[in-house]
Amino acid sequence: MTYLTESEVRARASRITQRVQKTAGRVLSESVASADQKVDVFLSHSSAEPEEILLGIKSLLEDLGLSVYVDKYSDSHLSPDTVTKATAQVLRGRMRSSNTLLYIYSQHSKQSRWMPWELGFFDGLKGAVGVIPVTRNQEHTFKGEEYLNLYPDVDVAKMQGDERPYLWINESANTYARLDLWVKGSAKIQTRQA
Repeated sequence: MTYLTESEVRARASRITQRVQKTAGRVLSESVASADQKVDVFLSHSSAEPEEILLGIKSLLEDLGLSVYVDKYSDSHLSPDTVTKATAQVLRGRMRSSNTLLYIYSQHSKQSRWMPWELGFFDGLKGAVGVIPVTRNQEHTFKGEEYLNLYPDVDVAKMQGDERPYLWINESANTYARLDLWVKGSAKIQTRQA
């Protein structure tokens, strides 16, 4: 398994910001969510996560035809520093309107107070949870927080006979599904023949 690296994700964001001549934060802020909007992915992330990483991951998911909710940009009135019942209510509503939750695990995620709460709520609500490790160097094994090992993780690999890289959701080396199909509910994570 090969996981996304910070440099790969930042490079993806850079291609967008250069093309549109805007900062990553500006591009993210332009994706305001309507109150009743259904989305494919609730992207759980640390408020300390660099905007370039958030934009890069969001863009990789959108390249797959997935709609993505990023709380502090889609709902700019939310503050990760203010823990209120109103904030929790908005986030619960957004999670109820999402098919899956993808948890960005990076050097910044340990600082988040909200991410474990989001993960637990969504797991209890729908169970369709995955972890996107974003590593500093190319890693082939995922060593996240102990509780994150309960969930499948996302990696990058090419399909046999195809040069394009795909995102996959994995429980093990032989138990996986294409991420976009899993998120849309048209594929289950299952054991594949080698």
